[in-house]
Amino acid sequence: MLSVTFLGTGAATPTVDRNVSGLAVQREGETILFDCGEGSQRQMMRYGTGFSFTDIFFTHYHADHVLGVTGLLRTMGLQDRTAPVVLYGPRGAGRILGLMASLGVERNQFPVEIVELKVGDRLARGDYDIVVFETEHRADTVGYALAEHTRLGRFNPDRARDLGIPEGPLWGRLHKGETVVLEDGRSVRPADLVGAPRHGRTLVYSGDTRPHLSLIEAARNADLLIHEATFGTEELERARETGHSTASEAARVALEAGVRRLVLTHISPRYTRDAPELLAEARAIFPETIIARDGMTVEIPFADAD
Repeated sequence: MLSVTFLGTGAATPTVDRNVSGLAVQREGETILFDCGEGSQRQMMRYGTGFSFTDIFFTHYHADHVLGVTGLLRTMGLQDRTAPVVLYGPRGAGRILGLMASLGVERNQFPVEIVELKVGDRLARGDYDIVVFETEHRADTVGYALAEHTRLGRFNPDRARDLGIPEGPLWGRLHKGETVVLEDGRSVRPADLVGAPRHGRTLVYSGDTRPHLSLIEAARNADLLIHEATFGTEELERARETGHSTASEAARVALEAGVRRLVLTHISPRYTRDAPELLAEARAIFPETIIARDGMTVEIPFADAD
């Protein structure tokens, strides 16, 4: 399973309908947080993501993306957490995230590590990577792509039985690409039983940004792009001045990158809960678009459904 739960989908300040920025990504039993705006811990309780995460990745240090981390760490301390937490962010991570983690008179009894990232970093995490790419905002900002590795091709068990290969370790060796020799002396190659390698899934989170070439490249053929859409086209100049994107600009990024689906987030408080004008604007360019709402969970299936 790979899914995203939106903890906050608003821009700058919380509203009745939208909290500020935060995402919980759940993959194969692991939870990873991206940004942690004010009130994120309550949103995590409300939407059932749990606190069993280790890592939080910050796109930048504007208050609406980081203020929630202090309270979250304090709450986990009161819950007697012992597992470490790692905070990742662009330039300034040690100073800014260190301050956020130490704010208050309480001291955490679990380790908090801070890792400063730079554009181009690729964090290997088992069978997927987290890739750091450049964005364009009014501060030191980055975006993140969660990119799964290529998967093994499908194994054909019926064909294996027809060939007289006993179920068990030999099947596993063939699936991993090893030629095996049977007791009767026959050699069986992986190509006889295993299909072509299959692409893993890619999830891309823009953070706050203007449309940017490195974002388009990072999102190339992605399964899901989560892109900010703070404004509509009528506020294009305001978007340029503040380093944000309009809904139509986000849609053009999705179209140029060739993504499968686009989710718009970081919606200005000037728009209503459903922001129909932003949705219509984006869908006119990229039809596979939805507007995120707090608590929404979007699942990301494999392109070649198993």
